[in-house]
Amino acid sequence: MTGPDVSLALVAGEASGDMLAARLLAGLRPQLPGARFHGIGGPRMIEQGMVSDVPMDTLTVRGLFEVIPRYRELKGIQNRLRDRLLAERPAAFIGADYPGFNLGLEEQLRTAGIPTVHFIGPQIWAWRGGRIKKIQRAVSHMLVIFPFEEAIYREAGVPVTYIGHPLAETIPMVPDVAAARRKLGLAPDARVVTVMPGSRMGELKYLAEPFVRAAQLLRARDPGLQFVVPMAGERQRGYFNEILVKAGLQDVPLHIVDGGSHDAIAAADAVLVASGTATLEVALFKKPMVIAYKVMRASWEIMRHMGYQPWIGLPNILAREFVVPELLQHAATPQAMSDAVWAQLQDAAGRERLAQRFTDMHHSLLRNSAQESADAVLRVIGRR
Repeated sequence: MTGPDVSLALVAGEASGDMLAARLLAGLRPQLPGARFHGIGGPRMIEQGMVSDVPMDTLTVRGLFEVIPRYRELKGIQNRLRDRLLAERPAAFIGADYPGFNLGLEEQLRTAGIPTVHFIGPQIWAWRGGRIKKIQRAVSHMLVIFPFEEAIYREAGVPVTYIGHPLAETIPMVPDVAAARRKLGLAPDARVVTVMPGSRMGELKYLAEPFVRAAQLLRARDPGLQFVVPMAGERQRGYFNEILVKAGLQDVPLHIVDGGSHDAIAAADAVLVASGTATLEVALFKKPMVIAYKVMRASWEIMRHMGYQPWIGLPNILAREFVVPELLQHAATPQAMSDAVWAQLQDAAGRERLAQRFTDMHHSLLRNSAQESADAVLRVIGRR
C-alpha cells in the first residue's frame, strides 16, 4: 500500500479521547503525509487533518443506565460506520478510548481482517476485568498510557506498547501561575479555587449544583476567595447556567471561562474536580484537589460493586494511596466538599508534599507519546 493510498479510520467519543488521538495523529502525519484520516473525532483531531463524518458530541454519554435511552441511536451510528469501513477497508481502525462503542466495532472489523488498534487501554485493572476476553478478540494492538498496564495486557496475550501519557508532555513540569492569572484577569495574590464539574452533560446534571453550593460555603468562610469555572463549550455553559438558575444559585460570583481549563487549573490554589481525566491534569499541574463523583443511583449501585480497588481518582490510583480526598455519590455533599477544599487551602506544608508527589508522577508518565503511538500504528500496518 503506497503512502497516498493509506486510509486510517479513527473514533473518539469524548474530549479526552479527542486529545489523546490528536497526539497520535500529530505523530503519524509526518510519517504518512498523503494519508487520509477519517471517522468520528473532535476539534483537536480535526485540527490534525482528520475528517469527522459524525459530530463527536453525538456519541457522548455517561453512566450505565444513561446509555439505554440512546442505545438504538448509538448502535445505528456504529452499524453505519462498520458497513462503510468494511467496504472501504482502511489500513487500520484506531479506537480512541470510548470502549463501550469502540471495542464492539473493533471486534467486527478485526474479524473481517482489518487490523485494530485501541488507544487507550480500558481500565480493566479498576473494574470490569472480564472485558479482557473481548479485548483479546477485538484488538490487534493495545496502546497504554500508564506504566503498570503493559504487564496486564502482555500476560493476557494482547500485543501492547506503553507510550506514556500525552498530558505529561503538554503540561509544563513547573506551571506558570502568574501568567495563568494574568490571562484570566485574576489578581496575583488572590486565593483561587477552580471548580470543574465535568465536560459531559451528565456530569453537569449531577455535579453542577453541589459543586457551586460548595463554592458558596467556601466563600462564606472567606469572602475574598475567587472561583474559576472552565466550560468545555457553549452547550455545556448554557446547561450549567440553566442548572444554576433553577437552583437559585445564579448570583454566586463565579468566573466562568470558555475552554482554558489548563489556565484555570494553573491559576488555582486548590481544585474541586469531577472524577476523570481532569484529575490527572490537576495532578500534573501539581495542585491539591478534592475529587467528587455522582451518577444516577441505579448506575452507582452497580458500579460500586464492580470496582477492584479502593480508589477511583487517577492520582490516587497511580500513587496507590489516598493522596487526595475522594467524595463519592452520597458523600459528595456541598458541606463535605467545601470542608475538604478548605482543609487543603489551610495546609501549606501538605500542598508542598503533594506537589512533590505529583512531580514524581509527572516524570514517570513522560514519554514522546506522539512518536511512540505512531510507531506502534506503523508497525501494525506494515510501514515499520
